[in-house]
Amino acid sequence: MDPIIRMEKITKAYRGVPAIKDVDFELHKGEVHALLGENGAGKSTLTKMMAGVVEPTSGKMFHHGKETVFTNPNEALEAGIAMVFQETSLVPSMTVAQNLYLGSESFLNRLRGTFISAQQFLQSLNFSVDPTALVATLGAAKRQMVEIARAVHHKAEVIIFDEPTATLTPEEKRHFFALIERLKKSGVSIIFISHALEEALQISDRITILRDGELVASDKTENFTRDTVIAAMVGRTLSGELYRDRGESGVRKAGKKVLSVQDISMGAMVRNNSFSVFAGQITGVFGLIGSGRTETFKIISGIYKRDFLRGGTVVLNEKPTRYYVPREAVNDGIVYVTEDRKSEGFFETMSIAENIYAGLIAAGHDKAWYISKNEMSDVAAAWSKKLNIKAINDNARVVELSGGNQQKVVIGKGLVQEPKLVIFDEPTRGVDVGAIAEIHQIINGLADQGLAVVVISSYLPEIMNLSDRILVCRQGRIVEEFSPAEATEEKIMYAAVH
Repeated sequence: MDPIIRMEKITKAYRGVPAIKDVDFELHKGEVHALLGENGAGKSTLTKMMAGVVEPTSGKMFHHGKETVFTNPNEALEAGIAMVFQETSLVPSMTVAQNLYLGSESFLNRLRGTFISAQQFLQSLNFSVDPTALVATLGAAKRQMVEIARAVHHKAEVIIFDEPTATLTPEEKRHFFALIERLKKSGVSIIFISHALEEALQISDRITILRDGELVASDKTENFTRDTVIAAMVGRTLSGELYRDRGESGVRKAGKKVLSVQDISMGAMVRNNSFSVFAGQITGVFGLIGSGRTETFKIISGIYKRDFLRGGTVVLNEKPTRYYVPREAVNDGIVYVTEDRKSEGFFETMSIAENIYAGLIAAGHDKAWYISKNEMSDVAAAWSKKLNIKAINDNARVVELSGGNQQKVVIGKGLVQEPKLVIFDEPTRGVDVGAIAEIHQIINGLADQGLAVVVISSYLPEIMNLSDRILVCRQGRIVEEFSPAEATEEKIMYAAVH
């Protein structure tokens, strides 16, 4: 059968620099087509042209055999092509139900009827989201569910999923994959963009791999392995670098106790939580969404406030602390690298240099009242080189960067403050395998320098590879501690669930 979408020699250039160049692509009816590549490889650019978000610089796109150029997303949606973006495009001030039906409302609406209809539809997808809740109050995982539900509700014949599982729990992923199977059986074609290579190999029928904006491989999934996919993506295999077994000899010894937490509590989210963090070690924290792991470390970072009465104690470098604003924690040498880089990590319309320099100013830099452009340029150039941030130049806006390079900017903005305790929350979420290896190298380097490092992650191979000690969080408190030698994925998951 003729493909639903066919692209011939498609090129898209920004400021004369091609994001993708001479790419050929085909999508057939009822297939799941995985689109893989490093951050900046051109995956999102290619799919955004299919969805009408951007127009190609050159090349041709055919829809059902007819040459087509969509000038806006609404034209693509009317043609049956919907896209679930990596960064959600919901309206925060509206409810889940209103976002779900946005653009397809009838002339007269009964709010109660809309809520009931939305609830029934969400339940049919096995998504546990309250249709009456404001989107602004939802976490990243539930916002992603609403995005997915909205695309399915439009009954599109082509749905493009850009990193749909990055924020979902294992149970939610299982429901999502079952949904993809149902859509596939009904004849819907799926384009699946993901950095989780195991997921792509599991659910896709075909795989196309981009590198540096060019097509390097496209074939049936059965002809790929994880190693061949990685080699095509980055030009070499990284299996020996990522998620290897370090053994007991590779575990760092604990240095001075930097952080001691006793019985801290915050409402129902954090309950009598106690643990310690040591210098020169990476302390891995694993827990499912809702386990209180992020909330615990946001209390320590001064972002959240623990209970005033019986809220417990936090001792940093033998000094009891109670922070009311993050600035106080920053002054004491604590840096928190957020899991939600777009909302909390950077100023998207500012340049790389301005973002990194903002971190220096936040740390109480001596010349915070006076911004030196020369110093800003020098600092940015040094950190861009150290973290291998790939951009046209340091004046490029952060919003124009790929996800992995955005994450490096967030890390640089924190490390420029010369912290003593660094807390990484999901440091490689939405990041490709090449950038994962670089970020892991940065994290390991900090521990080797003697800093106290905490890594919060819901990806077990990452926790097991990086951690010198592993803490498991459940129902608002640390319930188990493992050494790397005794830890297994089964033991850690059992502790997190039971």
